[in-house]
Amino acid sequence: MLKQHTALSIVAPSAERIVQGLKTLEIRSWQPEMLPLKDVVIVENQNFLLNDGDEESGWAVAVVDIEAVHAWREDEVEAACASVWTEGYFAWVIRNIRLIDPPIQVMAKRKLYLLELDIG
Repeated sequence: MLKQHTALSIVAPSAERIVQGLKTLEIRSWQPEMLPLKDVVIVENQNFLLNDGDEESGWAVAVVDIEAVHAWREDEVEAACASVWTEGYFAWVIRNIRLIDPPIQVMAKRKLYLLELDIG
């Protein structure tokens, strides 16, 4: 049965690193309006979606919870699987990672968006 899910697109290979449990923080220049965000579908895509309306094909690879958001700290580079730290960004705390196996092909879009999927 199709159900609406909140989704967040993440450029490869970062979504795979979330699935592997290596990446526990997602770094964004913005923060969601409400927390926590439960059952967010992580969509892996190939390119940064920089402009409103940008979208491309991607793969729903996991369902996660975003428990909190805080100012990204310099000591959190490794948890974010980032190469450098930049001031002024937000760290989204990722928890309760559930694999979607096999991945489902869907559209990747900017910011948080809605997807209709038949997943648990």
